Amino acid sequence: MITIIPAIDIIDGKCVRLRKGDFDTKKVYNQNPVEVAKQFQDNGVQRLHLVDLDGARARKIINWKVLEQIASKTDLIIDFGGGVQTNDDLKIAFDSGAEMITAGSIAVKNPEIVQHWLKNFGGEKIILGADVKNRKIAIHGWADESEHDLMEFLEDYINQGVTQTICTDVSKDGMLQGPAFELYLEIKDKYPDLFVVASGGISKIDDVFRLNDNGIDAVIIGKALYEGHIQLADLKGFLC
Repeated sequence: MITIIPAIDIIDGKCVRLRKGDFDTKKVYNQNPVEVAKQFQDNGVQRLHLVDLDGARARKIINWKVLEQIASKTDLIIDFGGGVQTNDDLKIAFDSGAEMITAGSIAVKNPEIVQHWLKNFGGEKIILGADVKNRKIAIHGWADESEHDLMEFLEDYINQGVTQTICTDVSKDGMLQGPAFELYLEIKDKYPDLFVVASGGISKIDDVFRLNDNGIDAVIIGKALYEGHIQLADLKGFLC
């Protein structure tokens, strides 16, 4: 059964959402992310996707205190991304309570350090962030587009020990128009042993059912929850 992973994106210590990664579209949903995380846990959620958007833009962890607060006040399994660029950033994330980190931009800009992390911590701790624009990997909070083809990027890192990826189609993110179903099917068909986390565009509960039927391992849900398009009660069947 598909794993449900709500998202909390942080700017200035607040819970926000963007559209297509554009900071000018920022909308604040809650001043206290810890309250949001507790609500998720109270409804049966076990895993949380926490993103430091300030960190993604600054290229270093900024909102580690939010991570620390959520980790200390809930039992959620937290995967953390945004600004993890150095060994020091990685240590801050793990010391602050992250169970896993997502290596996104750094996996493009400095593959040697990510390979080192994979060797030392393993694929269960280091998630590959594959954010996609036109089948190319996007970096630095999606502000830049690299020349790396998605499928080649995935294969290179699978060969280095990656076992799970969070794949976001940037064109879908925050748009509430449905996820990139065909893209996730293509990834799963080509790399059946890869734990694929779909992210971006989830708009209704039917999207979750379809991803589940397609054999996708997990789904990150953000704006659809905050805007009420999906209720936590709708997800109860997946939160057993």
